[in-house]
Amino acid sequence: MTTSLLATAQDKHTTILEVTRRRMAADGVLLLTLADPAGHELPGWAPGAHIDLVLPDLGLTRQYSLCGSPDNRSEWQIGVLRKPDGRGGSQHVHDALLVGARVEVRGPRNNFELLPAQRYLFIAGGIGITPILPMIQAATAAGRPWELLYGGRTRGSMAFLKDLARYGDRVRVYPRDEAGRLPLASVLGDRSPGRIVYCCGPEPLLAAVEARCAGWPAGILRTERFAAHREQAGHQGFEVELRRSGRTLRVPPDRSILEVAEAAGVAPLSACREGVCGTCETRVLEGVPDHRDALLTEQERKAGESLMICVSRAQSARLVLDL
Repeated sequence: MTTSLLATAQDKHTTILEVTRRRMAADGVLLLTLADPAGHELPGWAPGAHIDLVLPDLGLTRQYSLCGSPDNRSEWQIGVLRKPDGRGGSQHVHDALLVGARVEVRGPRNNFELLPAQRYLFIAGGIGITPILPMIQAATAAGRPWELLYGGRTRGSMAFLKDLARYGDRVRVYPRDEAGRLPLASVLGDRSPGRIVYCCGPEPLLAAVEARCAGWPAGILRTERFAAHREQAGHQGFEVELRRSGRTLRVPPDRSILEVAEAAGVAPLSACREGVCGTCETRVLEGVPDHRDALLTEQERKAGESLMICVSRAQSARLVLDL
């Protein structure tokens, strides 16, 4: 396999954690601290990791990047942006997960790991700062040069500015109402040998950064999206064989592989159902996938060895999956 995202035993593990602290990190951004009610250590994690919050009352599972210190095994911290126009997950976290409340958590898992590099450029937009924070801590501890471009709607909407202030001029802050948009042309004007670029934020920012880095060698730009690509058209039906289950099913244009498998009594592990968490990644044994997720690299897409069955489909008339 070219991809390292296939679910591990830890990815499948769920535990009940308790909310121990809450504070507003910015306008609309809640910093939530979770710990084991019995005081047990939490699983280790590395910068870029996220956890799933399982919200059974809403029938939702939502992913949030860990933004505290990986060295602190007694608690996890996540930043949650309230989205009034969302499906209710963030509003539930803001309004219902009060101190003392308990929540089911899965993970952590990491689709955005910090790779070794001579230097780093971090680019964050809005709540996209959360996975970047522990990366900055790790790069600083390793003595690697780095800089951060951090943009947001207003200064008041940008979380963790006080925490970032200690890094001095390595952090460049661009509230849009004061400074306009991030100066991508100047910072991405050349490839800068030895540097890896990490970017997390809303889709327009990611698209702009990817356009600036088009043609760069693979692996120089690393991104994390909040939502999967939706630009592909043509939801055609196709046949899928679930090799381990011994079932051959028809996937119609208006249903996903995951939905069809569940209706047939097969229950693959899944979480976000939006192609952003990697939980449902499945090996492809035969056929050509039509990738519609936000996780796989271009090399992994071309290899066609796995796909996210919650959103991806088939270019070929038939897929054979390891399910």
